[in-house]
Amino acid sequence: MSKLEDRFTINFWGVRGSIACPGAATVRYGGNTPCVEMLVGGYRLIFDAGTGIYVLGQSLLHHLPVSGHIFFSHSHWDHIQGFPFFSPAFMEGNEFDIYGGVIPHGVTIEHRLHDQMEQPNFPVPLQVMGANLRFHTLEYGAKVNLGDVTISTGLLNHPGGAMGYRVSWEDYAVAYITDTEHFSDKLDPNVLELADRADVLIYDCTYTNEEYYHPKTSKVGWGHSTWQEAVKIAQAADVKKLVIFHHDPSHNDENMEAIEIESARVFPAAIVAREGMKIQL
Repeated sequence: MSKLEDRFTINFWGVRGSIACPGAATVRYGGNTPCVEMLVGGYRLIFDAGTGIYVLGQSLLHHLPVSGHIFFSHSHWDHIQGFPFFSPAFMEGNEFDIYGGVIPHGVTIEHRLHDQMEQPNFPVPLQVMGANLRFHTLEYGAKVNLGDVTISTGLLNHPGGAMGYRVSWEDYAVAYITDTEHFSDKLDPNVLELADRADVLIYDCTYTNEEYYHPKTSKVGWGHSTWQEAVKIAQAADVKKLVIFHHDPSHNDENMEAIEIESARVFPAAIVAREGMKIQL
């Protein structure tokens, strides 16, 4: 594949958390689970492989052969479930480097992707994929260097662990921080480091404060954060744009629109992620 043009573009292919929820109530903001593509410094970086990666894969069929680097935050179902339907991975001539941290019991991302495609879960095994797949295990805090692009990592506060990412190129920086729960008494130093003065912070805002702290249906300990905490992080880290991400499946378009309006009142540079949204730096 010819080298991509030197630029920094962010494409949102899946923005929902927990479970895909397509339908009339989620048309405007989207119902596919997480997948964010960054075209930066001549490289294609893909973050997570929720159901949104299927849509990305279909678009890439018009640009064969393709290569890319796929980074997983963790291996909970909503972040890996689209990988078996990523068409370019089945085609010879394509190349993908795949990265992820080690989850409890020493299981790597390669093992998790392999296991979800074993019988009786899926009709064909991972080995059927014809693309050249190269797997890399990352330690928390590790960095990946691709030419002039640096991808930094950090540990997030999520059951079983999750990995946050910061992509740096020239004078630009974008943080991808999803599936993390804020602390009650302080801002997470790992999150602050990844988000520090970023041009764009993509952050897990699954709940509102009212939902998170609800006395009967509390979400404390579930591993996710709120848009109100995202604003605190964005302000403390002095980020230029906050992207509210990983929407709860119960939040319909009206809910998301209300969150977008309310969050922008507090932090004018806040926007809500939508499927198909593009950010050009």
